[in-house]
Amino acid sequence: MKSISFNEFVVQAGADFSGVSTEMVSMNCTVKLTYRNTATFFGVHVTSTPLHLSYSQLTVATGSIHKFYQSRKSQRALIVMMKGSHIPLYGGGASLASLNGAPTQPVPLALDFMVRSRAYVLGKLVKPKFYKRIQCWAAMDPKKMSKAISLKNKCSYS
Repeated sequence: MKSISFNEFVVQAGADFSGVSTEMVSMNCTVKLTYRNTATFFGVHVTSTPLHLSYSQLTVATGSIHKFYQSRKSQRALIVMMKGSHIPLYGGGASLASLNGAPTQPVPLALDFMVRSRAYVLGKLVKPKFYKRIQCWAAMDPKKMSKAISLKNKCSYS
């Protein structure tokens, strides 16, 4: 994981689809990461679960990585756009202080997704699979909008 940059983060009053009034969040951000295939004999087909950016266990933005093939002993830089539009917080945003729609203090967020890699060795006779769950924690600082925030040492891989 390389970095995340927040382009927009707006907190506003609104109503959900059933008419309940609540705080709403609209945001978009960009996540940069590198996928590296260290295998010496085979390439891998890579897919991913959707990326979820959460605030207090409520998903406020999602994005996805398109599937691709990564040849042996190579790497690729990926850029993922994440977007959330009018996401209701249902009281979860009570601690979000905002001025004219922009938060006044840093907002803690969690990024979570799983990368799935599959290799075809000896044709389709042997098909090893590799799963890697990635969880990162970052704070969206309203004073650092549109600036890359490093995710180095802020992620766990399992």
